[in-house]
Amino acid sequence: MKNLQFKPKYEVEAESVFQELRKHMLVDGFDFVLDLGNSTNPYFTDAISGRKFKDFFTCFASLPLGLNHPKVLDESFLNYLTEVAINKPSNSDLYTSEMATFVKTFRKVAAPAGFEHYFFISGGALAVENALKTAFDWKVRKNFRKGYREEKGHQVIHFRQAFHGRSGYTMSLTNTEPAKTMYYPKFKWPRITNPKIEFPLDEKNLEKVLKLEEIALYEIKQAFLNNPDDIAAIIIEPIQGEGGDNHFRTEFLKKLKELAVENDVLLIFDEVQTGVGITGTMWAFEQLDVVPDILVFGKKMQICGIVAGPKIDEIPDNVFKVSSRINSTWGGSLVDMVRAERYLEIIEEDNLLDNVKSTGKLLESKISELVNKHYEYLFNARGRGLMCAFDVVNSDLRNKFKQNCFNEGLLILPCGEKSIRFRPPLNLNEEHLEEGFSIIESAAEHTFC
Repeated sequence: MKNLQFKPKYEVEAESVFQELRKHMLVDGFDFVLDLGNSTNPYFTDAISGRKFKDFFTCFASLPLGLNHPKVLDESFLNYLTEVAINKPSNSDLYTSEMATFVKTFRKVAAPAGFEHYFFISGGALAVENALKTAFDWKVRKNFRKGYREEKGHQVIHFRQAFHGRSGYTMSLTNTEPAKTMYYPKFKWPRITNPKIEFPLDEKNLEKVLKLEEIALYEIKQAFLNNPDDIAAIIIEPIQGEGGDNHFRTEFLKKLKELAVENDVLLIFDEVQTGVGITGTMWAFEQLDVVPDILVFGKKMQICGIVAGPKIDEIPDNVFKVSSRINSTWGGSLVDMVRAERYLEIIEEDNLLDNVKSTGKLLESKISELVNKHYEYLFNARGRGLMCAFDVVNSDLRNKFKQNCFNEGLLILPCGEKSIRFRPPLNLNEEHLEEGFSIIESAAEHTFC
């Protein structure tokens, strides 16, 4: 990437970054300074030492193509992006050709068929917030039509080990690490047993998950009985991310849909992590034979938001039709929309969903081999596409393994109590996978042998 000639008035050199930030902020992330200009997919470069790190992290699964993809660095696109970046219009009330172009691209490349209502905002948590507001508004209006004279429809069924954000309503849903929500006021909404799968899904593990599903479905039915007409939605991540890369059986997700229909509530899929191709399809639900009523997206899309299907139109004056019911100043960010538009074009042009499927099979195979080799310490290999994970016997060893990966030049993430999760870019090729996995194998030898 070309070095820019402009110099900020108060520029901070790389060697002083930590010192300057620590004067005013908690700085407890990765122990290097990112060199934005000299980092290229799939490597992050340390601005101080010049050391390169292999990227199986992608900024918490938010970079679909890694950093500085050559098609994004095309001069004509950079000129277009710069023109947009100079100003930040309030998209909610000022409309531009650039915004309309993004929306058209989003519809053609990404939006699932039948989902005609769009809402854009910055931040995955705020996307979930507005999915909940959409459901509350919908359910309360439904209840008014049934004869209720007071507002009713303000509860949300959710699951243990869920992560849906850290703001407002979402703190009543998120329940991974206590430090992320403790001491903040929260609603006591129905929290359901997590019927996550432990792999391999053999007879023993199937019996276990079926029992958990039975408990979960009983709890959901009881929640509806105990809170008649007061539940607006069921929300779930098709694969729980931060909570441990937890997978669910398709049969269970279908039961959720049936219960949502029976009890006249909306089914919300939070695909902030699972969306935009990492599972091998644009959306994880497309592999699960279950269609939600509201889909939440973010991260890899660059812009966050929700899309809603036809059930929302059972209420004609829903939030997508009534002014100011859901809104924000910027309606997302126009520069993010332009970047997202280009990313979607590249995903389509380069057939990256097919790449995820083929490279994902190789990654799953390598993880299985690793787990089999270190079976005393590793288990529960799992994944869809490139969204893969495995478990370590305890959190201390998991953390040691992660640190050894970093020491040897690989960025990778923990999740849940004792899991390691993979979040490589969609354009990961076999050579880069082999290179990254050789570090994982070496780190495993140093950790478990």
